[in-house]
Amino acid sequence: MSGFHFDDIVKVVQVDADGKKYDKVSRLDAKSQDGKTDIVLDINSELYPVKKNELYRMVLSQTLALDGSATGSNPEGKMKSLADKFEYVMHGLLYKVAEESSKVVAYISFGGLQLKLSSEPLNMHKFKLDQRLFLLLRKM
Repeated sequence: MSGFHFDDIVKVVQVDADGKKYDKVSRLDAKSQDGKTDIVLDINSELYPVKKNELYRMVLSQTLALDGSATGSNPEGKMKSLADKFEYVMHGLLYKVAEESSKVVAYISFGGLQLKLSSEPLNMHKFKLDQRLFLLLRKM
């Protein structure tokens, strides 16, 4: 689907590397399968526990509609959505895009849970300030 801002298999490199700060939240350090994208992600570990070295499909999308249309076109939740294909879904706001070294970094807040996604500029061209995005995860 061309509406995806990010779609890759990621490997969890570390879980709570700096120690566990909150009871129900874990901070994951992960890398994309091609090694070009670094990910730091906070998740609700009570709802969705993850372990080091596990593989996940991670998608960032502006919509949950399978056809890529606006999210508001799903009356009363009767239509299937992208969320049906994943185990963990969050909705958030991209609040900062920055350049660090030779990479572009996108920062997204999911109601206090954070995502820091850094990759080559070519992989990050779809990310724009103040976008609302869905993060979807599924264990491989």
